[in-house]
Formats: sequence, C-alpha cells, structure tokens
Amino acid sequence: MLAWAGVIFAFSSVPSLGTGLGTWDLVLRKLAHIAEYAILGVLLLRALEALVPALALGVLYAAADEVHQAFVAGRHGSPIDVLVDACGLTVGVVAWQAIAARRTPA
Repeated sequence: MLAWAGVIFAFSSVPSLGTGLGTWDLVLRKLAHIAEYAILGVLLLRALEALVPALALGVLYAAADEVHQAFVAGRHGSPIDVLVDACGLTVGVVAWQAIAARRTPA
C-alpha cells in the first residue's frame, strides 16, 4: 500500500503529463486517476479490513496529493480531482468486495 502511494506521489511530482491530445488528454488523465485510486482503494481495504476507514484514508491521501501538486511547477491542485479520486477508490473497494463475495462459499 505504501509503495503504491509512493507511485502516485511520484506521478504527481512530474511537471507536466499532458499528451497534446486535446479532449482525449483530459479523458485519459481522469481515467488514470480512477485507475490509480481504485488500486489504492483495494490495497487500503485489504490492509485496514474496514470499508469506511479505507475510503476515508484514501480521500485524505487524494486531498494531500492535490495540495502537493499545487507546489509542482506546471501542475495545480484541483478539488475536482479529489472527487475523481474518490470515485476511483469507490470503484476499487466495490470491485474487491464483489470478488471477495464470489469466493466466499455459500
């Protein structure tokens, strides 16, 4: 979990991740946010074994990450990205719980 948080921090430290693809650039970056935070959500849920603390810690990390980006040249912090990250966290934990429910014998 900590290693993945480090990966997110490293990506947030890159001055510009734009692809020059216009609207597609925006879409791809938001999908990347969802994917990276879905993985973080799964890792947090597995580590903490409790839904609400996993989501809360994930959102707190997302907010801290956006504050961090505000200090990186060429980047800016965005409350919208915290919301997108929270959606990613939710996707991850819901998917993980669905997988776990299928593995549980009836």
